[in-house]
Amino acid sequence: MSYKAPRGTADILPQDANKWQFVEAKIKEICNRYHFHEIRTPLFEHTEVFQRGVGDSTDIVQKEMYTFEDRGGRSITLRPEGTASVVRSFVENKLYGSVNQPVKLYYFAQMFRYERPQKGRMRQLNQFGVEVLGSADPAVDAEVIDLAMTCYREMGLTSLKLVINSLGDKESRENHRQALIDHFTPHKNELCGDCQMRLEKNPLRILDCKKDREHPAMKTAPSILDYLNDESQCYFEKVKEYLTLMGIEYHVDKNLVRGLDYYNHTAFEIMSEADGFGAITTLAGGGRYNGLVEELGGPNAPGIGFGMGLERLLMALEAEQREIPVDSSLDCYCIAVGEQAEKEAVRLVHNLRNHGIQVDKDYQSKKMKGQFKAADRYEAKYVLILGEDELNQQHIAVREMKTGNQENIPLSEVVDVMKAKLLGGNQL
Repeated sequence: MSYKAPRGTADILPQDANKWQFVEAKIKEICNRYHFHEIRTPLFEHTEVFQRGVGDSTDIVQKEMYTFEDRGGRSITLRPEGTASVVRSFVENKLYGSVNQPVKLYYFAQMFRYERPQKGRMRQLNQFGVEVLGSADPAVDAEVIDLAMTCYREMGLTSLKLVINSLGDKESRENHRQALIDHFTPHKNELCGDCQMRLEKNPLRILDCKKDREHPAMKTAPSILDYLNDESQCYFEKVKEYLTLMGIEYHVDKNLVRGLDYYNHTAFEIMSEADGFGAITTLAGGGRYNGLVEELGGPNAPGIGFGMGLERLLMALEAEQREIPVDSSLDCYCIAVGEQAEKEAVRLVHNLRNHGIQVDKDYQSKKMKGQFKAADRYEAKYVLILGEDELNQQHIAVREMKTGNQENIPLSEVVDVMKAKLLGGNQL
């Protein structure tokens, strides 16, 4: 019987993993510049964390969560998104009491959603995200958007579109909510089953429906921007002003609502406009969620964040034909011929590695010709050749593969010589 990975999942093989490592390292370096700190939360949470944190009316909670009962009878869910878990940790560990505020966090995490698999949408997906908790300053909104845009731009992406909207504060949303109910009620029977339920629970979500997006009532639906009170309007204007000061181009989309219940004020998405990227153009999305910390049992601590799909980032890099600068070559390959030379090679490889040099050797008893072929396949910069003659004379042949130049080095000096060639003589 042959086994395959579950539908909607994928293996990241060694030839691709180095691309992921480069992307993750670059993002971590950017986060450090913005003074964000990494947080790691459990792979699963009590189901109520997502029911309360994400919202009962969302597609995630209603249709997409992997939920099961553990042996203790507790309802457990594999995390479908990152914000609720981070906020739960923020409350549980009393990070709101830290002297340094706001708390600026980032994470790399695997998410799980039971969706119809397609290109750029998996059931197990890898996500980078940030959350800033403890500030209601619109400058923080602009900073979070700037961080996301910087990640894409410094990877070399240019075909980007930033879309923003304001969902307003509680008062603005309530006024808009009633206007949406009044607008869509006459068309209720024409809407899909999900939207008929949303009309009562959360009519704002109707604007995000993929089934009813072409319905004529969608085009004439009241805009949240027409219901923003003075405070919400002022907040949105400041966010736009800060983005302009940073030279970040944006487009206002009155129908952008995002798919989670906890958003208010700023909402945004970053999309790829590259040719051949695919039908799902969203690369990242997020927004402000004042009130979520209180919903999960904490104090009044405003928050904002975003999630960025790493699979989609790699797809966008491919669509724009951006090469990821990954060095797949090997520093050294040690070739040994003969039983005693093999023993010495084991010791030598160990010592080289302990001094910070990347090195490998043969483990399949290949002849010298086969070992040289292996060194070529690994793109080794240097080959260290050790046979019985070399061993008797206590030296080793060092060949630079690019030039073919070869020299004999005393065994007692080979570690220092290779450090000088590869590391500039600096010990790690």
